[in-house]
Amino acid sequence: MRPQVVAHRGASHEIAEHTLGAYLQALDAGAGALECDVRLTADGHLVCVHDRDLRRTSGNRGLVSTMDLAELNDLDFSSWKNPWADLDDEAPDRDEELGKVLTLRKLLETVADYERPVEVAIETKHPTRFGGLVEKRLVEMLHEFGWETPGSPARVMSFSFTALQRVERLAPDVERVQLIDKPALWPMLRRAISRDTIMGPGINLLRDHPRVVESMGRRDRPVHVWTVNTESDLELCLAMGVRAVITDRPAYVLDLLDQRGEVAG
Repeated sequence: MRPQVVAHRGASHEIAEHTLGAYLQALDAGAGALECDVRLTADGHLVCVHDRDLRRTSGNRGLVSTMDLAELNDLDFSSWKNPWADLDDEAPDRDEELGKVLTLRKLLETVADYERPVEVAIETKHPTRFGGLVEKRLVEMLHEFGWETPGSPARVMSFSFTALQRVERLAPDVERVQLIDKPALWPMLRRAISRDTIMGPGINLLRDHPRVVESMGRRDRPVHVWTVNTESDLELCLAMGVRAVITDRPAYVLDLLDQRGEVAG
């Protein structure tokens, strides 16, 4: 069965992660879903940013949680990916709006308005000073889009078991993905998580502990693997019956699947 190809922070291998430009390229490539991380700003907006601070992606030392959205809007979130672009006379003009901080609302609007069905996998980051307010605001936004009901194109992911419990209480019909990167956590999680929770192991866990990941997929529990960027890693996922592969290189992975003649399930 052909797995769903999920664009990790957009087409982040080529374009700066979590920017609208990265997500539009992933959509144009044919990605079946978009993955994002969300953090809450000081004035209560959910933004698509992975790190708690902004040094890596904007050169700013501030923390997302202590800055207002207006302050984040003044920063450049794309130049770090290709710092020499301004020296290339033949490079196309850059649309600055595609490289600004991206709100979750804008990403969901993009998904909702796209010409074909697309799903979105939203990871809440913990620990955070806002605690459960992150999941509360997230579920409120899903409700605004009508995406808290069965068949929603949205699913929520987290390494935090507690965070996913909050989502289950607030929006029991939204799919949840328990992320995991250490094999020692599985025996505990296996006893605690509900049967309808999707497992989300990292590719290193699949490489080094395939039996653990095989155990996660028993009883037809879906398994979504991150971050799958090479042909050999994709082969591992296909052999294990993984339902979704989360990748920085959606176009490349889709091409590999096409070459294999994998048919969508």
